[in-house]
Amino acid sequence: MSLTKATILMLNKQSLIDKVSDVTRMPRKHVELVISSFLETILDKLSQDEKINLSGFGIFEVRERKGRRGVNPRDPNMPMQIPTVRVAKFRPGKTLKEAVK
Repeated sequence: MSLTKATILMLNKQSLIDKVSDVTRMPRKHVELVISSFLETILDKLSQDEKINLSGFGIFEVRERKGRRGVNPRDPNMPMQIPTVRVAKFRPGKTLKEAVK
């Protein structure tokens, strides 16, 4: 199955709030508060190196990407050291994987 421009749907925070508000018939302000609190909780827990497991959906966690040698794009003859960094990772859960298949 190939994706075309017609099949790609952008879903940003505001459109997610609108969709959830329409489906649940909850006031938009309440849905916005819930979604914002949800996202803030994920950010807070990840910043404390905690793992968030949303059963069936997936796991958010922080991992360390090791430093490595790279090439300076402005001067390919000049090697550079890329430092070790902490990055957020997401691993999809079984239900999400099956839904995407």
